[in-house]
Order: sequence, then structure tokens, then C-alpha cells
Amino acid sequence: MKLCILVVDDEKNIRDGLGRALELDGYEVLTAGDGREAQDLLSRRRIDLVLTDLKMPKVSGEELIKHIAGSLPNLPVIVLTGHGTVENAVVAMRNGAYDFVTKPVNLDRLSLLVRRALQSRVLVLEHEALKEEVAQLEKKRKFAQLIGKSAPMQRVYELINQVAATRASVLITGESGVGKELVADAIHNLSDRRAGPFIKTHCAALSETLLESELFGHEKGSFTGALGQKKGRFELAHTGTIFLDEIGEINPSVQVKLLRVLQERSFERVGGEKPLDVDVRVVAATNRDLKKEIAAGRFREDLYYRLNIVNIHIPPLRERKDDIPLLTATFLTELAQENRKTIEGIDTKARIALSNYSWPGNVRELRNCIESAVVLCKGNIVSLDDLPPQVRTAEDGNLIRLEIGVTMDQAEREIIRQTLIHFKGNKSRSAEVLAIGRKTLHRKLHDYGLVEEFGGGDS
Repeated sequence: MKLCILVVDDEKNIRDGLGRALELDGYEVLTAGDGREAQDLLSRRRIDLVLTDLKMPKVSGEELIKHIAGSLPNLPVIVLTGHGTVENAVVAMRNGAYDFVTKPVNLDRLSLLVRRALQSRVLVLEHEALKEEVAQLEKKRKFAQLIGKSAPMQRVYELINQVAATRASVLITGESGVGKELVADAIHNLSDRRAGPFIKTHCAALSETLLESELFGHEKGSFTGALGQKKGRFELAHTGTIFLDEIGEINPSVQVKLLRVLQERSFERVGGEKPLDVDVRVVAATNRDLKKEIAAGRFREDLYYRLNIVNIHIPPLRERKDDIPLLTATFLTELAQENRKTIEGIDTKARIALSNYSWPGNVRELRNCIESAVVLCKGNIVSLDDLPPQVRTAEDGNLIRLEIGVTMDQAEREIIRQTLIHFKGNKSRSAEVLAIGRKTLHRKLHDYGLVEEFGGGDS
């Protein structure tokens, strides 16, 4: 999506000349001969930046700036002014203008100013685009809590859709923090049992004796403190689904009883003798390698095969980094609302750091990272400095190192070259990061003999 710049000047030659220069930099350009015409365009079109003269008929530049400050406060304005009216430009900046340039206009300086003024605008638009992409993905899917468009996640979605309507037991595997519980939620919500109970049990959070009682219930007097009969989680989940999280943590005696439920669909309460029939769909999850647990004698092989009718493996975040921008946009919106803050996007350096970091804690760690950044952010754009130290240092992977003794020209050549390599020859993206116009970048490619390596045309 091209950014749109509105050039406002009562001199046709000036606005047309500036328009052509800005179009060469890759922008869409609209022109207006006075402030009234500009106001009309602003009411009908999305404009990303206004470049305006001050002295114009009908509605002056000063009045236009005041109008924009009142109705479009986030729209950047750059003022065109003559050398003799710089004081007026300074006043205009107090009234909301971003900066000014003097006539005759230095196009390289204008290109740099425009790019800087649009940086926040670009981040806001990118954030809005990501939010819209998330919304569209949610419309296509029936499970909105799972976020991601990468190939590994598409496979997860496919398996969820295939298995949800069946009665088969499902074993969800993956590292801690990848979202195993969200997959379990999706399976239940898409199944024909969704009207029934969905009972969750975190096996690692309960002691050996308490886990058995929690899962299967107990009779009055079956152990010290059992003052009455209690129904267990399996009984409560009748006609619905039970989710056994961290299934690899359960002890051998509970494993035996769990195997019987899966085989016979019946069990006895602790201290009871009467078998209780139950109709329950079992979904389990683990971050352990259960085959290694079987080899070590800690997990029953027959139970493993009963649980693992269908396996859904959720890849770690480091293996699906294409999903990081979507997850980040979602968490920014959600956590900004929770913390009553206005966050409109995340800057380039912070995005690079998020992409470079290995995320050992996976999606859970990313969410915590974004929450911390939202809380610490002083403005409306999350920057690299707002990220936790361990994530912030991941941005160092994009440093360009120069030897002591190189000349300024040699340094500039290497910076341009390495930036183009990083962005795979994309000149528009490289020019944006280098904060120069595309025509300036093309000229420097010729000056430094880089045309053969990267080409001289647009890309």
C-alpha cells in the first residue's frame, strides 16, 4: 500500500515539481492549490502527510494546520516557507506542524524529512494491517484464540478440524508455552460434545494422592479428611471432554486406573467398589518426550498408545517466526486495552529484535514480553528500549561491523551494501531503513559501483 502525500501550494510549478519528486520516492501524490481545496481532499481521502505553503488565498496554510490539528491530530504536516518567513514556520510548528523546509527546496532534505515524518505513520498503518489480517484469519477459522498463518500452524488447524468431530483420544505435544491448552479448547468447541462439560486438570499441580481423588472422586471415609462423597473430574466430564494437561507427570498407580477408563469406560471412586460408567472424550497434553519416559520405565507403553490415537504437535515459536508479527499485533491491542494505554505500533528495531530472539518460553514468553513493553512504553510506539534486556540484545544480530580506519565513503558504501543484502536487494525497504529517498539510493549505487551487484532499477 502506497503512502499518500498531499502537496498544497498556490504556485502550480512548485506543487507539480514537488509532486514528481515525491512520486519518484514511491509515494502517491495529490495536489491542491489552496487550503480549502486541501480540506476537501482531506475529508474524502486517506492522506498520510501534508506538505503545505503558508501564504495562500481562500484558506491559508496556518488555517489548514489548525484544521488538521483539530480534526486529524496524528497527521504529520511539513511547512514550505521562504527564507524571510522562517519565524512563521516556527509558529506553525507550535500549532502542530512536524517541521519545515525553506524554498528553494533541497529535495534530499525534503526526502529525509518526509521519511522521518512518516515513520510513525508507517508503523501505525502496519499495525492496523496486521490487526485486519488477524481479524480475517479469525473469520476463516472457527478457533479464534489460535493465531498464526505459517505452514506448521496450518497443519495444526487441519488436524484440529479433522479430529474434532470424532471420539478419538488426542495427545497434544510441544514445548511449554506453545499453546497446547488452546488446541484442546478448539477440539472441544468444534466437537459434537461442545454443549457438554469441558473439565481441565493440570496433573503436575496435584500430589499423587490428591490427583487420584481429583480424577476419580472418593467415598466418605476412604482416607483421613474424606468427610463426604466427592465426584471426580471424569464423573463431572460425563458426555463432554476431559483435558489432562502435563500427562507425563502422573504416577504409575494413576496410570493404571487411567488406562482402565480408556479401555473400559468405567472406574471406581477411591474407597469405592461400584464401577461407574462414563462417556468422556480424553484430550491430553505433555511437554515431555513420552517415548523416552517409556524407555526409562516412568510411563506405561499401553497407556501411551491409548492416549496417542491422534497426535497434534505444536512447533516452537522459533520454528514459525512468520507468526510473530501477527501474535505481536494481537497482544499489543489486547494488552494496551487491559492497561488503558494507547499503543499504535512497534518500531523497526524492536520488530527485528522480536524476530531474532529464540523464544525459549514460546508464545507465553512473547505475550509477557509485549505486556512488559506496553507497560514501560512512554509514547504510542513500542521501541527497542521498551523490550526486556534478553530480547533487546537479539537486535545485535543485525549490526554492521566496520574496521577502524575506513573512510566515510567506504563506511557508507558498506552500510548500503549490507542493508541491501539483509533485505535481499529490496531497494524500497533498504531506503526506508537507511532514511534516504529511493532516488538518492539509486544515485549512491552508481557512485559506489554497486549497480552490477544489486541492479540500478526499482525494486
